[in-house]
Formats: sequence, structure tokens, C-alpha cells
Amino acid sequence: MPKISKILLLVASVALVLTVFLGVNASGVSAASTDQDGAYRQINVYSEVLRHIQTDYVVEPNIPDVTNGALRGLLESLDADSSYLTPAEYKAYKAAGLNGGGGKAQVGINVSKRYGYATVVSVVPGSPADKANLNDGDIIEAIGAQDTRELSLAMIQMLLAGQPGSEVTVSVVRPRKSAPEKVTMSRWASLLPPVSETMYENSTILYLKPGALDHEHVQQIEAKLKQMPKAGNKKILLDLRDVAAGDMAEATRVANFFLSTGTIGSLVGQKVAKQTFTAEASKSINVSAPLVVITNHGTAGPAELVAAALLDNKRAELVGEKTFGEGAQQKTFELPDGGALILSVAKYQSPLGKKLQDEGVTPGVLVAGNADESAVVEEEGAEAPAATPTPKPGVTVDQQLSKALELLKARTV
Repeated sequence: MPKISKILLLVASVALVLTVFLGVNASGVSAASTDQDGAYRQINVYSEVLRHIQTDYVVEPNIPDVTNGALRGLLESLDADSSYLTPAEYKAYKAAGLNGGGGKAQVGINVSKRYGYATVVSVVPGSPADKANLNDGDIIEAIGAQDTRELSLAMIQMLLAGQPGSEVTVSVVRPRKSAPEKVTMSRWASLLPPVSETMYENSTILYLKPGALDHEHVQQIEAKLKQMPKAGNKKILLDLRDVAAGDMAEATRVANFFLSTGTIGSLVGQKVAKQTFTAEASKSINVSAPLVVITNHGTAGPAELVAAALLDNKRAELVGEKTFGEGAQQKTFELPDGGALILSVAKYQSPLGKKLQDEGVTPGVLVAGNADESAVVEEEGAEAPAATPTPKPGVTVDQQLSKALELLKARTV
């Protein structure tokens, strides 16, 4: 490559990163504030690093690839949901639909990025991923031949979607196992199951398990809560384990079903006007029945907002595991070269001010899930304590559900 071309490419790369930091346009950049001065100093560091890579690396590098990698790392250092898309990636992303799915068939998993790789947040019951035995916490090392470390979350979601009946092969690393396992799944338009309803303790305890917190499932929850007096139910057990899909507006509705006053949550951002979501008495349904909520690592997004609202308002006891940590609002910024940024511009907070994405929600009563318990035994090579009852072959004891029912049984109406 001619020297002048290298210099121009270097300048273009630095200018592109400068655009990301400061939002420059054709009219120029203002660096009046201290924060901007700090950003300029970082740009100088980036320029120096790029110069050494170009002139001193063992072989002549592909500078566009280096720059793309730097931009991807820059966005992912902020949070898992922020992404940089190259012009080619953004073109494919828009063709598939801005949500990465575009109505195409899915494999039934909610994913995020943790530790640099795609991570399974939750699995839809009965979906291809469920039938392939994928579980919360599994690491998707690769999709086809593409390493997920080199893919933004937006592209990961897009690659998992496809035409109904088509197949996708992923390399999965499971907890406590080092060797990846190749899993092939057929994509199909799986539907989330309706809200599951079970009666315990002579129908005094109403157990509700939604598959998502979208409009349809929240309507089902509302209807079942309104039927409680007729059914003789006096206590409520809300199971939010593996609930990651849904809508934040619908989540506030669910929390409001159990709260007549108080703050449900808020949305805050650097340039987003703060929004506070407050419970309204007219929208509440049952604000006095003893209530326990179960969460696990697959509880994410809208379900976390519900759990946090009920916990912080002391309306419910939480049982289970710390939630995944998801809850940001994204905005897409198109770049002059045809690429794009998908940037988190605001984050949801609990009533006590904890950012869901950064801290998750920790139950007051911690109970490990069955998968976690078996994984620890496998890792340590130890037998279960003698005091632990041995279940019958083929029978799995749901310790989290058992503990939640125990707490509810002890509560007086």
C-alpha cells in the first residue's frame, strides 16, 4: 500500500473513532468541556497505538479490521447491549429487521454477551433450544464458523434467526465443562406457552408462571388475579424464573397489579429525561395477599423490573437466585460510512435507585437451582451431604419452589 494511502487510512480511522467519542459532524468539533479534553487525549493515545501497529507489527496489518475490532471493543466495554456494526453488517441487519429477527423463525433462546461470548440468558420451553438441552448460563462459543467474540450482540441475534425449517449449528460450552459441544437446531416459529396456573394447599395458593411479560401474557395474569376471590385463593406465588422476554411498559402493569402506591421504577440517561413509573390505585388488583416471587439467573429485563419493584416496596419476598442483569433502552445512530452504533442511552432503575443492568436483583432468600447444585457436586467430585434426602430415580426436587411454598404456608392472611 502506498505511504500516502496508509496515512489517509490512518487519519480516517482516527476520525471515525473521534466521531464515536464526540459526535463530530462536517462543521467541526467543539472541545470546550473537561470531558471532551479527556476524550481528545484518549484519541491521541489511540492514534499512537494505531501508528505502532501499522509500522512495527510483525506483518502489515489489515487496518480496517483493526479499526473495526477497536470500535467493537469500545462499544462492548460499555455494556452487552451496545454494538458497533460495520456497513456490511448494518445492511444485513436492516434487511433482517431492526430487531435482528425480522419475524423470522427462532431457536427459542434469549441471549446476551458475557465474558466476551454470547451467553444463554433463558430458554423457551418446548423450543428447539430446549429440545437440544441448552440451559441458562451456557456459552455459545460460535455460530457456524463465526466466533461470537468477534460478533456484536445485534449480529448474534440476527444469525440465530432464519427461515422456518432451516438449521443453525452452534458450539456450546456448558458450565463445568471445558470442551465445546456442537449442537444443530432447526429454526421454527415457536410460540411462548400461556401463563401456567397451579393451585397449592387446597387451592389457597395461586401459582402463576408466565412465559413472557408481553401484552398477551400480562392480560392472562390480570384475568387470573381477578378470578382469585371466586377460586378461594388467598396467597400468590409468582414464578419469574427464565422470564426474559417482554416489554417494560407491561412489566410496570404487572407490578401495579400488586401495588396501589409507591414507585415501580425509573428510566434515567445522560440525555434522556428521567421517567418515574408510579403505581396507581385504580390499576391495582390485589395489594394485600401474601406474595412470594421466584427468580433465577434467567430472570431478565421486564421480569427484573417487576421483581425489584415488589422487593423494594416490601410487597413480596424474593426466593431463588440473583437475576441476570438486563434493562437498558437502546438507540441506533447511523454513521457516515454506512455503519451504525446501537447505543444504550438510558437504564432502568429499581425504586431504591439500583440499575438493573449493572446490579440485577438479589433475593432475600437465596436458594440455588437444581442445575447449579449438580454442577457443584460434579466439579468437586463430592457426594451430597448425608442429611440431604435422596430423591427417587427420575424425580427432581424443585428446591426453589419448595422454599417459596414453605414461606407462603407460614404467612397468615
